[in-house]
Amino acid sequence: MAETNSTAPAVPLTLAAALAPVATVLIWSGNVVVTEAASGVIAPGSIAFYRWLIAFLVLLPFVARAAWKHRAVAARHGLQLAILGALGMVVYQSLAYEAAKTTSAVNMGVMLALMPLMSALLASLFAAERLSFSRVAGGLVSLGGLLWLTSHGQPATLLTGGFHLGDGLMLIAIAANSLYGVLLRRWIIPLSMWLQLFWQIAAATLLLVPVWLMGTISPITMNNLPLILYAAIPTSLVAPLCWMTAIRQLGAARTALFINLLPVVVAVLAWAILKEQLHAYHAIGGGLALLGVGIGLRQRKSTELR
Repeated sequence: MAETNSTAPAVPLTLAAALAPVATVLIWSGNVVVTEAASGVIAPGSIAFYRWLIAFLVLLPFVARAAWKHRAVAARHGLQLAILGALGMVVYQSLAYEAAKTTSAVNMGVMLALMPLMSALLASLFAAERLSFSRVAGGLVSLGGLLWLTSHGQPATLLTGGFHLGDGLMLIAIAANSLYGVLLRRWIIPLSMWLQLFWQIAAATLLLVPVWLMGTISPITMNNLPLILYAAIPTSLVAPLCWMTAIRQLGAARTALFINLLPVVVAVLAWAILKEQLHAYHAIGGGLALLGVGIGLRQRKSTELR
């Protein structure tokens, strides 16, 4: 059985501790714009494979010597590293791409808002992180804000679309990403963050080969190369490292709360870059999402639920 570090106290939420998850959200938000731009330019399976392959090749010269030196440690924890790569880099993204075929972006956005609550529950069950009242309350407030934001201020409309196959796939994807955060916090792997990321990317690249071969294969062109490079370097290298650092410092549940900032940042980027119009529901929903994050990040021992 893997050792755990669940008893390690979480780092207090300081500006320095918040930088890693905020940086991750900013990069992921930019990737939403890139994904929108990539629609119709490159097949999902191709960009998923290319991004991780390029990330692997870019990282290789910097970590090759250390990876070889610590190869025995990596081999001992090979299954754990492969599971983390599969959950965080293959299952979540592949299922999200597939889910988009049969469900709406509104539904996907609402379900994404479940990630902080799901992470808190899984962390409580499997990583012995305390499920605090403030964390649950913050998650519910943020969920309400994101329901308002994604429904354009009319939450009742979310009930009229029905449940699609894509909705189920998205729920599985979110569960996989939430479990990734919990296991990363639970498992002690005596490798640096860079080496852990390297081996996770290696596993993800191998697992994506059949996905790439079985789907529509798009060649790399001058039109899609900038999109691939953004997905490969900031999104696939910098963002996962920041996210892993945040989980190690703050815990899976507290880190997941920062996900609720993503729709707010995307709305601002869409306004600034894509010239999309902002409305009152953006301000109301975004404000509630931010308030929920603030509530959930508060640490009060007296309000623990277990």
